[in-house]
Amino acid sequence: MNSVSLYFLGSFFLLIVGVFMFCLGCYFKLIEYVMFLDWEILSVFSTSIMMTFLFDWMSLMFTGCVFLISSMVIYYSESYMSSDFNSIRFYFLVFLFVMSMMMMILSPNLMSILIGWDGLGLVSYCLVIYFQNFKSYSAGMLTILTNRLGDVAILLAIAWMLNFGSWHYIFYVNLWESWSFYIILLIILAGFTKSAQIPFSSWLPAAMAAPTPVSSLVHSSTLVTAGVYLLIRFSDMLNYFNCWFFVMLSVMTMFMSGLGANFEYDLKKVIALSTLSQLGLMMSILFMGFPMLSFFHLLTHAFFKALLFLCAGLMIHCMSDSQDIRHMGCMINHLPFTCTCFCISNLALCGFPFMSGFYSKDAVLEMMSMSYFNFFIFFVFFISVGLTVSYSMRLIYYCLSFNFNFYSCQNYNEDNIMMKSMILLSLLAIYSGSMMSLLFFSSPFLIVIPIYIKLAPLFFVIMGGWLGYELCYLSFSDSLYSMRFLLLSFFGGSMWFMPSFSTFMSYSKILFLSGKFVGVMDNGWGEYLISSSSINVSSMYSKMSIFYYHNNLKIFMMTFFIIFLILLI
Repeated sequence: MNSVSLYFLGSFFLLIVGVFMFCLGCYFKLIEYVMFLDWEILSVFSTSIMMTFLFDWMSLMFTGCVFLISSMVIYYSESYMSSDFNSIRFYFLVFLFVMSMMMMILSPNLMSILIGWDGLGLVSYCLVIYFQNFKSYSAGMLTILTNRLGDVAILLAIAWMLNFGSWHYIFYVNLWESWSFYIILLIILAGFTKSAQIPFSSWLPAAMAAPTPVSSLVHSSTLVTAGVYLLIRFSDMLNYFNCWFFVMLSVMTMFMSGLGANFEYDLKKVIALSTLSQLGLMMSILFMGFPMLSFFHLLTHAFFKALLFLCAGLMIHCMSDSQDIRHMGCMINHLPFTCTCFCISNLALCGFPFMSGFYSKDAVLEMMSMSYFNFFIFFVFFISVGLTVSYSMRLIYYCLSFNFNFYSCQNYNEDNIMMKSMILLSLLAIYSGSMMSLLFFSSPFLIVIPIYIKLAPLFFVIMGGWLGYELCYLSFSDSLYSMRFLLLSFFGGSMWFMPSFSTFMSYSKILFLSGKFVGVMDNGWGEYLISSSSINVSSMYSKMSIFYYHNNLKIFMMTFFIIFLILLI
């Protein structure tokens, strides 16, 4: 009973605080108010160590969204993790994860951002390896090694900001010096590793080894969105130089993940690749110079993606923990409420008119159409939108409708706790887009595009849905295209061989080389000459004595012949 009350209390506390912070953020936005809070930790003579928090509409609204989603996820976990022996440990790890994200959001200072940033990386490692099997350990190692690159970039940015005279980045984002170029490159590297853009994409589907409630948090509002949020904060510095290369990387991430999701059969990995696609969308529109649109899509995406994962978690729970969509089917007869929420979140993800995803995605596509980018970017953007609808349609087909491959003896049980946690997220997945669009864009801006460009997103949505429907039937036909074009389908379905490259880099000669570097540089010569000398000398003597002991007759004969030869000479 302790764990039940603990989960309920934690979720209730986060819900109340989340609603309060979101409303406060809306109020700050309306009156254009920003508040700095300086907390003096230590003061020695004329030096003070301060902890600074920045409360503006963006940080408050984002923190409110994180707390709202976390409250529902923690409440859901009470039922999902009820049979787990270490459910209390899981609760505190999730709470620590949420607090790390809050620290990162509210900090206007790179030093305190690093605390939250590193906290996210370390706690995510603990959560990915939570089930403690070989797959979890491999995924956790890949996750933390990739994220360490971003941590190093933040550390280098902190060192570089010694040129500025303060670590409060908020004062310097509107300044541009010749050496500001390096700091923004380091921040972009950090953002790319955390938000899993190409070439750091492979850790995101691997992190699906974590429990489903954690996946819901990670993919909606915490770990992967930290990189996007940091770059939105630094977006004023991006206006000073050409970001075409980063736009290309983000667009290719969006296309690659949309393509990969159409070949994937693991339910959680399909949704993970869908998150990667949406992150590519946020990043690309951010580098095009529309940070507010990126933030708007970040918030709307958080609600429907959290709901999608919670529905998927209940489905997996009912299928005896099988994640293969080919083992599901006709679930709509057994789990009507969950399947309704699943369809709501999928339609919001596709950008179905008047759902929350529509308001942000449609605005993103229209602003991209008005930007001065070439046909390649334009084409890949719209194709990626079509691919989103394609894999969503494929998911609905496999999980809910005509596929009769499902296991016959299953315990289909919709838990009251799980259903209650989905209700709020379903409402937010429907209404949050229209509410926040009025709040974000209080004064309308003019978008003038031809009618065929205006209708293009709708056309690609319909074509993508048709393609997804066709792909479902392809699997049952005699001539499997995926077998005839095996290399092409394997290339498309394996994230363009990126996981192989990432894991090869981890265990190849580079790992051995880095071990040697650590020995020489971190440990230093003192470690070799002084600390290890007694061990090295004693081990050398013991090796010699063992060698003489085992080979004494050969050595005796050899010395006899050598002395004999010397005497003869």
